[in-house]
Amino acid sequence: MDNRRKLVSALDPKSPITEQYRTIRTNIQFASIDKELNTIMVTSAGPGDGKSTTAANLAVTFAQQGKSVLLVDADLRKPTAHYTFNLTNTVGLTSVLTKQITLDEAYVESSISDLSILPSGPIPPNPAELLSSVSMDTFLKQAMEQFDHVIFDTPPVLAVTDAQILANKCDGVILVVSSGKTEVEEATKAKEMLIASKGKLLGAVLNNKKLTDSDYYYYYGKN
Repeated sequence: MDNRRKLVSALDPKSPITEQYRTIRTNIQFASIDKELNTIMVTSAGPGDGKSTTAANLAVTFAQQGKSVLLVDADLRKPTAHYTFNLTNTVGLTSVLTKQITLDEAYVESSISDLSILPSGPIPPNPAELLSSVSMDTFLKQAMEQFDHVIFDTPPVLAVTDAQILANKCDGVILVVSSGKTEVEEATKAKEMLIASKGKLLGAVLNNKKLTDSDYYYYYGKN
C-alpha cells in the first residue's frame, strides 16, 4: 500500500474512509465522560491487520481538530511510521528511552499542521524491557505535558508482550481486526489479554471490509 492510501485522511478528506476515521475519533472522545483520553494505544491481534495505518490516520484526524498530536511508533520490532511519513529512523523513541537525546530533539513536525511524529529509532535487543522501564514512564509524563494527544502504534498483541505492557500505561486501547483475515478466536484472545493487563479497551476497528462504494470500511464499537 502506498502512502496515499495509508494517509487517506490527510490526502482525501472527503473520502468515505476518512469519514469513518472521523467517526472513530468522535467515538473515542465520547468513550470517557469523566476523563479525557490523552494517551491512546492502537494494536491488533496479529500482523497485517492495519494497525499502523489506523494509528496514523487517527493521529491525522485528531490534529485536524486543532489538537497537538504526537504519533509514537512504539513497534520496536517492525516500525513503519518513518516510511509512512517519509522520515529517517536514525533517532526516535529508543533514543529517548536510553537517554541519548531528549524528546524535543527526537520528534519531527510533519507536513500536517499540529501533528508531530516520533519514529521508533534504532531497533533495540530488548523492546519489552524498554517499554516497561522507568524511562518509559518519564517519557509518557513529558509527552502528555507537551501534547494534547499521544497515539501509540504498538506490535500485535498475540505476537509479543509489548502491547500488554503499554496497555495499562495508556488511557485507552483500540484493537484493529481485519475482515476475513483475523480469526474470531484470535480477536477474542487478544481482547482477553489486553483486559488482563488492565488496559482500558475502548473498542475495535474492523478493517478491510469490502463495500460497493469503498475499498475499506472502518467500524468502531464498544465491547
